Amino acid sequence: MNTCVMPAPRPPGIAAPLSDVIAVVVVVVFAVSPFPDEAFRAAGWLLVVALVPASAMPFRRRHPLVVLVVSLLCAVCLSFAGVLSPSALIAMAISAFAVVDRRGRLVGTVTVGSAAAIVFFSNAIPLGGDLFDARALQFVFIIALAGALGDATRSRREFVSAMTERAERAEQGREGEARRRVAEERVRIARDLHDVVAHQISVISLNAGVASSALENRPERAREALSTIRRSSRTVLADIGGLMALLRSDDPDDRRDLRPQVGLAGLDDLTAQFREAGLDVDLQDEPDRPALSPASDHVAYLVVLEGLTNAHKHGADAIALVRLRTEDGALHLIVDNRVAAESEAVSGAGGHGLRGLRERVAAVRGDVQTGRAGSTFRLEVRIPLDGGAP
Repeated sequence: MNTCVMPAPRPPGIAAPLSDVIAVVVVVVFAVSPFPDEAFRAAGWLLVVALVPASAMPFRRRHPLVVLVVSLLCAVCLSFAGVLSPSALIAMAISAFAVVDRRGRLVGTVTVGSAAAIVFFSNAIPLGGDLFDARALQFVFIIALAGALGDATRSRREFVSAMTERAERAEQGREGEARRRVAEERVRIARDLHDVVAHQISVISLNAGVASSALENRPERAREALSTIRRSSRTVLADIGGLMALLRSDDPDDRRDLRPQVGLAGLDDLTAQFREAGLDVDLQDEPDRPALSPASDHVAYLVVLEGLTNAHKHGADAIALVRLRTEDGALHLIVDNRVAAESEAVSGAGGHGLRGLRERVAAVRGDVQTGRAGSTFRLEVRIPLDGGAP
């Protein structure tokens, strides 16, 4: 802790003016009191010098060093005049308390120590040169004690201030953590909503177009499209119902997913759904592909789902190529599809689906690469086989 730093000023109140009055009264009383010992009495113009420190007492908070120097000069002047002035010495003690309290330990120790040393030697003048006279030493001890009390007061105030600041920082940290958790929960719900709803909405939209165009010439194809729309609509309603139940749950630990954790074992069903929706999917998988951890397996499934959804929505010829291969201790998933030359829908990484996919893949220590090569858009994902363990 830097002892040279001036502590923060305390809020003003009735105690400050009252303490000023008490300090002035104490100094005046010691100046005018008829002490039995002649060495303590100041008369005539010496009494004026003995009363000067009393007038400086109200300024000891704003200018403690100046008040201490004024009191010291008065005490030294009176000593050379043959008077051991209790009023000036008591004023020095009060000023010493203020110096250490207001200016810190280092400045206070040096200043008060120097002042006490000067008083120690100057008080011997009216006492016939006796440096260790008890009458003089008591004032030196009082000045040193006042400095120690000032340091204790300052230390206590700084401790209370530090505890208050720490409590405020802890409260701010709790509020920041609460905001962060709310933001994470919003992102998670938005990601789950995209994963389980966006695909079905895309299927409904495309099949509605198929049914509309085939209603007169190919009614059987229109009926198949309408049947697909019906199934997808039911799935969407179920998913939205699950989302509403999650949002209305009073359990803060309720972090259930909207769907079971489907993995790569569900690829056949997934590709069959897209084929029914009119997307020709070419799936190339390794028969002896190593198994992934449950979390990585689910993320890999979502990668294929996102790639096929984008191919279904933005593809130019309703054809998608899905390849899975293991290489260098990782599973590589590649989804290729042709896009129209003027299409910019999947040319970058700004879509919400790809953004959420990057977050999910990053959670299992994988990485995502997207880009176009001519008219072909590629989504390539690498997922470590060890589940992302460092």
